[in-house]
Amino acid sequence: MHSQDESDHCDLLVIGGGINGVGVARDAAGRGLRVILCEKDDLASHTSSASSKLIHGGLRYLEYYEFQLVRKALKEREVLMRLAPHLISPLRFIMPHREGLRPRWLLRAGLFLYDHLAARALLPSSHSIDFDSHEVGRPLKKIFKHGFAYSDAWVDDARLVILNAIDAREHGARILTRTKCMDLQRVDGVWTASLVQQGAQKSVNLRVQAKAVVNASGAWAAELQHQYSPSLAPKHLKLVKGSHIVVKRLFEHAHAYIFQHPDGRIVFAIPYEHEYTLIGTTDIEFHADPNQLQISAEEVRYLCELSNQYFETQIDPSDVLWSYSGVRPLVDDGQTDAKAITRDYRFDLDNQGPPILHVFGGKITTYRRLAQDALNQIAPLLNNTSGDWTDSAVLPGGDLFRGTPDNENVINWDRFLAQACQYYAFLPPTLIARYARLYGARIHVMLKGCDSLAALGEEILPGLFEVEVQYLCKVEFATQAQDILWRRTKLGLHLPANANSVLEAWLAHIP
Repeated sequence: MHSQDESDHCDLLVIGGGINGVGVARDAAGRGLRVILCEKDDLASHTSSASSKLIHGGLRYLEYYEFQLVRKALKEREVLMRLAPHLISPLRFIMPHREGLRPRWLLRAGLFLYDHLAARALLPSSHSIDFDSHEVGRPLKKIFKHGFAYSDAWVDDARLVILNAIDAREHGARILTRTKCMDLQRVDGVWTASLVQQGAQKSVNLRVQAKAVVNASGAWAAELQHQYSPSLAPKHLKLVKGSHIVVKRLFEHAHAYIFQHPDGRIVFAIPYEHEYTLIGTTDIEFHADPNQLQISAEEVRYLCELSNQYFETQIDPSDVLWSYSGVRPLVDDGQTDAKAITRDYRFDLDNQGPPILHVFGGKITTYRRLAQDALNQIAPLLNNTSGDWTDSAVLPGGDLFRGTPDNENVINWDRFLAQACQYYAFLPPTLIARYARLYGARIHVMLKGCDSLAALGEEILPGLFEVEVQYLCKVEFATQAQDILWRRTKLGLHLPANANSVLEAWLAHIP
């Protein structure tokens, strides 16, 4: 491997390619700022691909009187559904009432508040359910007689990151993956950053001069603040580890469940990838290296045991087909209980010289508001007076019927899918359904010129054709098999154990 040197100039350097970083890059680029984003690994490699895959208000935060956070998140829930209707879809949740835990009147009151804290145009309100007369009661143990149904939304979290990165680039941003910021210094009124990009054949040393910096590095944000803003009071983050398990499908219907635990935690059981159930999450303080994360045997047992308290079908650790873990970098607000720490975001602005804005906390549902608030702080310092715009521009592929965010794009998903199946009648309907969900209206970009199954090129792995891999590498920043199998798609869950090595061998021959 050899290296080469490059240099570049920009208005804003964003450090971190998770949801907050790409959200900031998208917003900034759309305001006309010259933007460079660097991410030391692949986009969404860490926390942003390890969520519960929900766009939600955070029902349980009501218990901690986080009314402003819940209201903000509920407002964003509908905004995001309109921005990416192919990627974010309504999901109905079932909450069984469990004797001895939160009383029914309290659950009912909480759901009433959840329904009315923000306006709803796309999701139905909550109501009570008798499990003896509803299909959602069948998978549950017979001790559960009553419960409640309410609505939130589901998202492919890693793909939400990718879409924001694509949109940022289409607005002029430069997105650098597998590129680490090695050093950052104020020199002659600007920031000078030393970046190193690791490629398969060579490493690139890149010197960037930026008028401002946003530190959106998530679990590493406090470390970078301490290093590059020593004049600021040190920020203390609590890294809270959340883990999920995936097992074979535990129920046939399309609803999800939200379960209470005697320890006060809330755990979801969500239909996942058609054949599976996703169960999570845990909340455990984490003190080790966030680069080295995996679920513990104790967490697996905890999630299995909680599932077994509610479902007739019993599971144990041997039934776990896949698991993943992430850390939430939460602002230490003095709470000793991990589940009680606020999920809201905080900023620290250091403008003693060229400015740097440090971003802490946040949740995937409020990433767009976080980015907007960040730009409203940093843009004026760059003499940029452009206003907010990201709530009125669909994300790539979100223009199913209309080019602007609109309820029609959300409520007519089935019509879009039917039209895609008709237009690409030469392809298997299951393949079109997968493409439509991942790429939305950009399915027509990826399949441009394809008029037969053979036109999709080599079938590298079952259901993974050359045309998709080429698109993911060219348009969606993928460079390695893991990027494609686990973040751009979830095919890794469905394919043989050697899928990674097969795809890596194929990628090695792309010019």
